[in-house]
Amino acid sequence: MSLEACIFDLDGVLVDTARYHFLAWKRLAAQLNIKFTEEDNEHLKGVSRMDSLEIILNSANLKIDQKTKDEYADQKNRWYFEYINRMTPDEILPGSLDLINDLKKAGIKIALGSASRNTPLILERLGLENAFDAIADGNIVLKAKPDPEVFLTAARMMGVNPEDCIVFEDAIAGIRAAKTAGMMCIGIGSDQVLTEAHYIVTGLDKLDLKLLLKIFNIK
Repeated sequence: MSLEACIFDLDGVLVDTARYHFLAWKRLAAQLNIKFTEEDNEHLKGVSRMDSLEIILNSANLKIDQKTKDEYADQKNRWYFEYINRMTPDEILPGSLDLINDLKKAGIKIALGSASRNTPLILERLGLENAFDAIADGNIVLKAKPDPEVFLTAARMMGVNPEDCIVFEDAIAGIRAAKTAGMMCIGIGSDQVLTEAHYIVTGLDKLDLKLLLKIFNIK
């Protein structure tokens, strides 16, 4: 492969909004008397809001009508919105800006590939709204990860081939989406959880462009 572009997931990769998702889902689960742990939350990473709700409800064999599901999903999002609306640029995860700047200097395109419909607000709060060559998020993508649509859309928006992209993901569903798209994928997080990634680091602060090229044997 030649490295033409890098596609970053947002939650849990560039910023720890994953913890806000967890807090909001945990708050909803508690309201429904459903036990919800950080381990349970791993299965929701990269998954759409409605699919996440289904996973939580199914874990307790709880059956409810669609109208109530919509209300629960909206309530969760309101709580999540409260949390992210207080964010500041200080919450950008270590190493993120350094890697993005290195890629830009090398002429490598960068995109965001996220299931979140709150992406514009988060990027605005972080001061990153103009940092990317393309943004594919839940506002323009219909299918949730592990469907590859979000990453294929990002590649198409940048005018690059999928096989020339590297994806950075913290979620199992996202890693599967990247691989289905025909892209190389670096897992950000636990090597116990993200076993399907091509390479795993605990954070972007453990990466630079030189190491990235070495990992995938790119000249």
